[in-house]
Amino acid sequence: MKYEISRGTLAILPNEKGTSLVYEDEERYLIHEKPFNIMDESCKYFGSSYEGRKEGAKSILGAEYKVPIVVEDSSNLILFPTTSPYADDCIWISLKRVNNIHKIDANNSKIVFDNNKELIIPCSFRSLENQLSRASRLDLVLRNRKNS
Repeated sequence: MKYEISRGTLAILPNEKGTSLVYEDEERYLIHEKPFNIMDESCKYFGSSYEGRKEGAKSILGAEYKVPIVVEDSSNLILFPTTSPYADDCIWISLKRVNNIHKIDANNSKIVFDNNKELIIPCSFRSLENQLSRASRLDLVLRNRKNS
């Protein structure tokens, strides 16, 4: 099954043997691709490439690593990584679907999505907060540019 990221996407998590678990509003899919490949293919589906999207985000944010990615421009569909995007344990989170984040312990956090689904991930609260802030900044800059 091929998967394109959409507004319904909540998160993309790595699973065993190069597969991914994709969480949507009411569904969970097992996709036979790594999360990075889903990101790359989704960027291409919407007319760009992962590398192009990454360079654009780096330019806007002045950041060099773990940059959020605008998968689709017209609705600012932005996902952000929890670690290096190339790492096997990288989880991708959809910015606009995050309602709240909570610290569980030093190495784990809980994400509450806008549909009240919850996901506990192996990521420190501080790191998750930084990534959320960076993605929000990218969203704000892009929305301001579209409206000016």
